[in-house]
Formats: sequence, structure tokens, C-alpha cells
Amino acid sequence: MKLTSPAFEHNGKIPPKYTCDGDDVSPPLLISDVPQKAKSLVLIMDDPDAIKPAGKIWDHWIVWNIPPDTKEIHEGKEPKGVYGMGTSKNLGYQGPCPPDDEHRYYFQLYALDTELTLSYGSIKADVESAIQGHILTQTELIGLYTRK
Repeated sequence: MKLTSPAFEHNGKIPPKYTCDGDDVSPPLLISDVPQKAKSLVLIMDDPDAIKPAGKIWDHWIVWNIPPDTKEIHEGKEPKGVYGMGTSKNLGYQGPCPPDDEHRYYFQLYALDTELTLSYGSIKADVESAIQGHILTQTELIGLYTRK
């Protein structure tokens, strides 16, 4: 399975348009090679570098039960699915906004053999617990961002 973006390369710079310094809209994402047995997809975007200033990984985007035939998430659009609550209490995309230095933003995509029965607004820890034993494959796309 692959997750790519026409807006930035893996380990490349995320354009300001997709951050708090720009329009704060989600970047376009392309999904390919999803296993035929997949029943749903999970997308998690987080910032592990936030541990330094914030004391915890910052969760920016949590969506599950995305249809497995999803090939593209359009710029500025939310995918079909159920939304979890991010660190800022957001229930949808929240763009990079690092308080210091360059941060890495992980877009993690999981193909599952089931749909999750979690409630809307669940947190990432609940999603990570629920997907255990159901992951068919996973991939990630990493983007970098530094505020000016």
C-alpha cells in the first residue's frame, strides 16, 4: 500500500498553504495498492516532535472507517469516515504549526480487515488499541515543516 501527495515528497517540506501559516487546509493525498481484503482504512496524522515543547505527541488528524476503495483525498477535503478528536479538540484536519524548530508530520495509513465500532470523537489511543490484530498492512508519508 502506498500513500503519497502531489504537494510534497516523502520527507519533503510541507508547503505553508497546508499549515497554520497558510490556509490550514489538508494536503491532497493519493492512496494506492490497498489490499483486496481490506474492509476499511484508518488515517492518523501526528507530530512526534511536539514531545519536546508540549510533552506529548500532537495528534492533528484521526479518521477511521474510510472506504477501502478511496484512491484520493482532495485538497481541503475530509475523507468519508468517522472522525476522532485531535489534541486541540479538533474533529478534522489541523495543519502543522510547530512552536519551535523543524517538526516531522507523520501521515499514517492502515488497511484493516474490519470496520471499527468506536464512537465519533474517540482519541488516537482508542483507535490504536482497536486496530491491534486487524492491520493487513500500513504505510506512512512524512512531511517536514518549520515556521518562519
